[in-house]
Amino acid sequence: MPVRFPELGFYTLPGRVADPGPMLQEVHDAGEVGLGSVWISERHDVKEAATLSGAAGVTTRDLAVAVGVTNPNTRHLMVTAAFGSTMSALTGGRFALGLGRGFDMRSDMWGIPRVTTKMLEDTAQLLRRLWAGEKVFGHEGPAGKFAYLSLDHTVAQPPPLILAALGPRTQEMAGRAFDGVLLHSHWTNQAVADCVARVRRGAERAGRDPERVQVWSCLVTACDLPEPAELRHVVRRMTTYMQIPGYGELIVDANGWDRTVLDRLRNHPLLQGRFADATEFTDDELRQIRDIYPAEWWTTSNAIGSPERCARRMLDQFEAGAAGIVLHASAPREMRTLLEAYAAVRPAARFTDRSPVPGR
Repeated sequence: MPVRFPELGFYTLPGRVADPGPMLQEVHDAGEVGLGSVWISERHDVKEAATLSGAAGVTTRDLAVAVGVTNPNTRHLMVTAAFGSTMSALTGGRFALGLGRGFDMRSDMWGIPRVTTKMLEDTAQLLRRLWAGEKVFGHEGPAGKFAYLSLDHTVAQPPPLILAALGPRTQEMAGRAFDGVLLHSHWTNQAVADCVARVRRGAERAGRDPERVQVWSCLVTACDLPEPAELRHVVRRMTTYMQIPGYGELIVDANGWDRTVLDRLRNHPLLQGRFADATEFTDDELRQIRDIYPAEWWTTSNAIGSPERCARRMLDQFEAGAAGIVLHASAPREMRTLLEAYAAVRPAARFTDRSPVPGR
């Protein structure tokens, strides 16, 4: 089925799951409603990115498959390179590889190097060299020390490299070294515009065409859904990110929000000893947590409410400079009314002949 909305993707299997099987139905449904890409969020349980990417790649012949994201320190560089080249060949070039920093605490616990900005940039450069068929001798850099690296072939359609970039310096580096940027969820329109400006500045300073480096926003979506679903899609998810040290601060600062709200949230009695991602809250408990947040935070950083209102939020993100939007939290089957409303206001000429592959 032809891709109707190449500029729109969705996150499959959002959050903590016990069974990855439903991804196959989600990918099928995404094709039915016309989405352009499926984004795979990796967890080291039953959401390992390479396995899910292969399954998604053979489930559809039209959707792009994007890893959003994996880390450069959890696989050997050659394994990551082979992952990208295999997926490109399997899908006929419908694959994009996303990299991100991950958590320092986890790296420390696992006994692996922490991911740095320089490591991400060095990894991107090495992957491109390997996919171009180059033999790499005696490399010593932030990505590691390698006597010899080679894939022994040239990748016909090298996967675009996407970077999950939260901080300003990482965003500028993405403009210099990556094909695209994936933003975190709960970004306001102004935060998206600020990121786009940084990415373009980084590209220009590196002598690259700034229009070629795509920025994809990540929009948590609960359109036309009953309140219990909205509470779990939005309140629980946003609270999970706000509880993570460093992540919450980055989101709040990027949006110009008040950090004292973050302090009140983390110190709320309902959250003491309870992590939102791993806790089953009652609807009433989630309402109490929701009431900690200023209303502005909900309305400016998520797509909630009527299909028309949510479609307007999507247009706002494009007007802020986003090249694409990853719809998060809702499954494709929950997006039908939203996509109908979006189609009614979508500036079709803007997306004519767009590839569904992010970054290409």
